[in-house]
Amino acid sequence: MAEAIVKVVGLSKYFPLQGDWLSRFLGSRGRILKAVDRVNLTIPEGQTLGLVGESGCGKSTLARLLCALLEPSAGQIFFQGRHLGGLCREELRRLKKEVQIVFQDPYASLDPRMTIFRILERPLVVHDLAKDAKARKEEVFKLLQLVGLDEDQAGRYSHEFSGGQRQRIAIARALAVRPKFIIADEPVSALDVSVQAQILNIFRQLQEDMNLTYLFIAHDLTVVRHISDWIAVMYLGQIVEWGRTEEIFQAPAHPYTLFLLASAPRIPSKPIPPAIRLRGEAGTPIDPPPGCRLRPRCPQSLAKCAEEEPPLREIGGMHSMACWKD
Repeated sequence: MAEAIVKVVGLSKYFPLQGDWLSRFLGSRGRILKAVDRVNLTIPEGQTLGLVGESGCGKSTLARLLCALLEPSAGQIFFQGRHLGGLCREELRRLKKEVQIVFQDPYASLDPRMTIFRILERPLVVHDLAKDAKARKEEVFKLLQLVGLDEDQAGRYSHEFSGGQRQRIAIARALAVRPKFIIADEPVSALDVSVQAQILNIFRQLQEDMNLTYLFIAHDLTVVRHISDWIAVMYLGQIVEWGRTEEIFQAPAHPYTLFLLASAPRIPSKPIPPAIRLRGEAGTPIDPPPGCRLRPRCPQSLAKCAEEEPPLREIGGMHSMACWKD
C-alpha cells in the first residue's frame, strides 16, 4: 500500500436529540444519534477509496468530518501525518486549501448570483494564489479547460448550464486551490448515465495528471468499481468491510456486502438468494442496541451477535466485521 495521505482512528460523530416537551419535563435521558461510530480508515496517496452504503448510514457525515466542516465527538483525523485536532485556526485554514469537497447537487452548490468567472476567481483571491487580476483571469481559463469548458462560458451564470456542466464547474472550483485530497460526495448520482461517464473520466484524468487522492462516495456499485482502488462498506455509522476493489467484488465476507452486490441491477436480472437476503428496512443509528447492528436483518445471525459486536479483522486480504461463525 502507498503511503497514507489520510488516516482515521476511532472517529465518531454523535448528535444529541431532544425529546418532546413531556420527556424533557420528566427528565428523560436524551437520545443519541451515532452518525459515525468508531471508524478506522486509511486512504493511500494518489488513489481512490470508494465509500458505499444505504442512505442515512453516515457517508456524508464522514465526508464533512474529513474536510473539517464538522468537529468529531471522538477519535482522530490525520492528514499527511498531521493531527487535525492539534492545529490552530490559521493552520486549519491552510489545511482546508489542501482538502476540498465536491457536493452531490451542482444546482445547490453554486451561487446563482455570481458568474462562473467570479465563482472560480474567489478561491484564488481568498488564498492569495494569483499575484494580480491578469494572473487570476489566466488561472480561471485554465481551470475551465481542465474540466472541458470554454473560456467564453466564464461570463455566464450557473442557471445557464446543464447539470453535467455545473458539476464540471464545481470540480474546477475545488481544483482552484490546488488541493491534494478531494472528497466527492455522490457527484454523479443526480446526472444522466451518459453524463456520469464524462464526469468519471474527468476525475480519472485529473487524478493521473495531478496525483490527486479521492474519497468517492456513491450508491452505484458499478460507478464505484470503475473509479476506485479500494472500497469501504458502511452500515449505520460503522465500516463493516474494506479492502481492494476486486477483492470486495470477488470474495466479500460480510453479509451486508453480499446483499449490496446481489442487489445491484444487472441484465438479465436475478432474484436475491434467500441465504443473503436481508429482512425489513435499514435500522436506525439512534441509540443502537449492543451487538452487531445488522443482526435484526441478517439471515446468518447467531445468538452471540446480539451480545457482542464482531471485531474488524483481516479475512482473505480484506478487513471485515464478518460473522462470528467465520
